[in-house]
Amino acid sequence: MILEKSARVIFTVELCYNIAIMDSEKRARRQSIRLIISETVMVFAVVAMVVVLAFLVSGYWLGSGFQVERQGMLQIGSVPIGATVAVDGEAPWYQRTNTSKVLTSGEHTVSLTKEGYDSWNRTVNIRDGLLYRVNYPRLFLLEREKEVVYNGSTATLATISPDHKWMLIINNTTAWQLLNLNSDKVEPKTISVATLFDAVSMASGATTGLFMGEITELSWSEDNEHVLVKSRLDNKDEWALLNIKNPTESVNITRQFATSFDEMRIFDNSASILLAVKDSNLHKIDVPGRQVSAVLVEEIQSFDVFGSEIIFTAAVDAKSAYDSSDEILRQEEETLEEVAPAPNYYTGVVKLNDPERVSYITSSQEPIRAFISRFYDEKYITIITDAMISVYKYGGTEAIFEGALNFNPDNVKVGHDGSFVFMNSGDQAITLDMEALELRNWTLDTESYGWLDGHIVYSVKDGTLIVYDFDGLNRRTLSNNVSAHFPVTITENKWLYYFSDDKLVREVIVQ
Repeated sequence: MILEKSARVIFTVELCYNIAIMDSEKRARRQSIRLIISETVMVFAVVAMVVVLAFLVSGYWLGSGFQVERQGMLQIGSVPIGATVAVDGEAPWYQRTNTSKVLTSGEHTVSLTKEGYDSWNRTVNIRDGLLYRVNYPRLFLLEREKEVVYNGSTATLATISPDHKWMLIINNTTAWQLLNLNSDKVEPKTISVATLFDAVSMASGATTGLFMGEITELSWSEDNEHVLVKSRLDNKDEWALLNIKNPTESVNITRQFATSFDEMRIFDNSASILLAVKDSNLHKIDVPGRQVSAVLVEEIQSFDVFGSEIIFTAAVDAKSAYDSSDEILRQEEETLEEVAPAPNYYTGVVKLNDPERVSYITSSQEPIRAFISRFYDEKYITIITDAMISVYKYGGTEAIFEGALNFNPDNVKVGHDGSFVFMNSGDQAITLDMEALELRNWTLDTESYGWLDGHIVYSVKDGTLIVYDFDGLNRRTLSNNVSAHFPVTITENKWLYYFSDDKLVREVIVQ
């Protein structure tokens, strides 16, 4: 009896143990199945998310009616901020600058409005999966306060610093005036140039004399502290580097080096290095070190500066500028000799820290103008020759844009942020928009023009101040009785300065 009961107990324990093991195995199998299912779902979710993101990046979007559409994005800003953005006539209450908006591919009309200001609009071409940036629109206050801040009755010329903070006013004496345009109260500071130029007449013992020269060129350094001045008297030119922060440190370049240079340009931000052309040869001038370099480029026709690089055009006869081991150049010369007349000009790049090496770019029978610029994260080379413009990515051999021009430009300006190339001959203008890679032909109101800021062109016709975007769009009339002889500028995105009846006037353009 006892053995029978013991056997039953042992059987019961074994049965429970086996049942427990079976339940454990079932639970383990269930957990494994759940894990496999969850991991499979996660993998499919990640793959689906990647696919969706890839489609979104490529410009695909789920539009109204659940239709798949190709789209891009518009990024738009304004001065002042907070303008209402209307796209194709629709202006949602929440849509304000500075903002971004997804749009279907194709042309869209974009308008900016703000109470108390004028309006701005243009047509943009949105492309699949790409960002179109419009960060330069400016709205002007309609009712503007104005005040006279300086009496410039003796002024003959004025120039504005790159940051629009300073105005240097030149007169027929050796006491020039420097104005701080960022100050609520504009007070002139006198800068004496009595000892800076030879073209002065000084009475015995006088501290102020007469300035007899004619100013033919003015350019500022990027640090806004130096002005390179070219003066002419009796067909003789002299170059001087004016230090507006410490005038006593100004230098007469022509006198210091006992040389008459034909052309000169500031190379670095602080104006310690200048580039000068003499007898068609390009030299470097070390101002603090008082040294003129050997010839950098012979038979130079034109040049431009970008960072540490000089891009230039020179006559082909300047064989010393070629690297004789340059196989590409030799092959091109041989090909040209076989199928076409030999080129008259060539374009190259030389770095100031390695002046012995010249990088060849292109050649032509016609004069060439070339520029290096940076647009966002890419460097570009723009070449203009024989009424054609071509744009290359730096180091690339295939043009990303080519277009015909209606004229060979007399003046070319690359936007400070590289977003456009402006060209003109007289009142005819052409602008290459680097964002859209499109050329636009337009007409200035006068042959004389200036830049109100980095993107707005102005001209003064019969005393009327007219402004345009860099491509001629959004033409607006701002003020009347404005002098065309003196520059117009905007400072701190707040004040508009111009001369009227020999007085410097300031208008408040943003509340």
